Amino acid sequence: MLYPILTPSRFLSDLSGVWNFKLDDGNGFQEGWYQEPLKEAMTMPVPSSYNDLKEGIEFRDHYGWAFYQRMISVPAFAKSQRLMLRCAAVTHEAKIYLNGALICEHKGGFLPFEVEITDKITDGDNLLTIAVSNIIDYTTLPVGGKTNMLGGLMGGMGSPVSEKPQNNPNFDFFNYCGITRPVKLYTTPKNYIEDITLVPEVKGSDAELIYKVDAVGEGDCKIEVFDKERNKVAESNGREGVLKIRNVTLWQPLNAYLYEVKVTFGEDIYTLPYGVRTVRVDGTRFLINEKPFYFKGYGKHEDTFPAGRGMNLPMNTKDISIMKWQGANSFRTSHYPYSEEMMRQCDEEGIVVIDETTAVGVNLEFGGGANFNGEKISTFDPEHGVQTQEHHKDVIRDLISRDKNHACVVMWSIANEPDSASPGAYDYFKPLYDLARELDPQKRPCTLVSVQMGNGPKSDCSRLLSDVICLNRYYGWYFGAPDLEIPEQALRQELDAWREYGKPVVFTEYGADTVMGFHDTTPVMYTEEYQVDYYKMNNSVFDDYDFVVGEQVWNFADFATSQSLLRVQGNKKGIFTRDRKPKLVAHYLKERWHQIPDFDYKK
Repeated sequence: MLYPILTPSRFLSDLSGVWNFKLDDGNGFQEGWYQEPLKEAMTMPVPSSYNDLKEGIEFRDHYGWAFYQRMISVPAFAKSQRLMLRCAAVTHEAKIYLNGALICEHKGGFLPFEVEITDKITDGDNLLTIAVSNIIDYTTLPVGGKTNMLGGLMGGMGSPVSEKPQNNPNFDFFNYCGITRPVKLYTTPKNYIEDITLVPEVKGSDAELIYKVDAVGEGDCKIEVFDKERNKVAESNGREGVLKIRNVTLWQPLNAYLYEVKVTFGEDIYTLPYGVRTVRVDGTRFLINEKPFYFKGYGKHEDTFPAGRGMNLPMNTKDISIMKWQGANSFRTSHYPYSEEMMRQCDEEGIVVIDETTAVGVNLEFGGGANFNGEKISTFDPEHGVQTQEHHKDVIRDLISRDKNHACVVMWSIANEPDSASPGAYDYFKPLYDLARELDPQKRPCTLVSVQMGNGPKSDCSRLLSDVICLNRYYGWYFGAPDLEIPEQALRQELDAWREYGKPVVFTEYGADTVMGFHDTTPVMYTEEYQVDYYKMNNSVFDDYDFVVGEQVWNFADFATSQSLLRVQGNKKGIFTRDRKPKLVAHYLKERWHQIPDFDYKK
């Protein structure tokens, strides 16, 4: 799916702004709220999450649907073209109504969808209503449990079973919801460019771009490539072919170079920024442009106050600036695809990205396991376990369709901390890996992010399916704290076990909760001193294993979660506070990462 842009052939209108808004009291659809202007509506900015923008626990923890509404009109000159309404993300399910008629439905809260409204729009004002559901359960990604994951695992004792309808996240971040990314109107000619696929092949000092243009209708197709100085460096005709770039400048981590690819199809014109680079796994090495790359950086969240998971361009810019200040070169989109704007910015800034699906919570072992009629059930139990595989396939299709041309994306993460050692895990995940590998024209490596288990790699299906082993490990926090000598031994023992599989290992999470301003002469848990010692221990172990090719700490910044006894206004594992003030450990990591080269750290 092409990102909407303004071109000589395409009109673009951003519908961001203040919309009318109303939480559904259970009667919204029955009373036809989408048929007329909302009564007793409040205001709500789009894009944003609605949870923290009005006061009251009933609002923040609302369960069910909410209605967004505004009037739209289209200038006369745009009505001669094909007119599209596009939502970049609506969390987690959307129903779109135009003048009271349902025109589109979509499930999945972190990827774009669109609907043609050419024949549905009328002259003058049109009533646009977007109904949004925040409900999560065993069929959604992310997964909602029968009980709250934090409450079951780490919450109070003797929690009563409640019949009150509520979301129970099977994941450790707040279930922010709403229209979280831009809503846009755009036009194309009747004969138009539908999609562009580019695959780079570097041959010495030159490169070939294998291209394919999907277009609707009849027309001549021309494709041109321009360098940063606007010099044309390659061109071709036809919907498929090869573009040859002499003396190519490669896209490099922290040293980005983007060409401009211009496609003309009949009257339609579309331009695409594009970085040329190669990615592959060779034994225990992760190669970018045929050089061994070492991941330094973070797991992150799209999480800011008060916008929640709403797109925040200033904070995206600040985050990348901080990462560069530290010498970080990468992050993982934990635990959902990030905004297209962030992906485009990473292309521009040279930030390497592990691109993750919304599959978090595919693990009923959290909190001691799920139960049905008093019996413990498996995550992948055909009758009572998660029912997410088909939706998971849809998410993979949409993610790769959206992000396939981004130079910054070097690996697909199929899931975060799934129950990958459970019976049925291999049969659940094997088709998903196969699908990702089939769909990705660049054939990037695939992984899943493995949760810490007692039996190590021997039962983890990731050892069979993943090109790169990605580990979330908390030796020295959830396991073995506070005596760091004991968890160090356990960490070394597990890495010794992973060695035999001959694959590169990246630590995609490791961290310790730390409250800013907590200090002690003796480094005890939750102090900034303990956090530093924790990272020093873990990093010293990583340095002793040549197949460990990356460290992405958890987390970049403190972030909001569901309430529990273990969470004090959210998760405090951030290297920075939620408003991006550095903890003591930020300076330690800055010193370490600037001493570690991006390439050839471990040859």
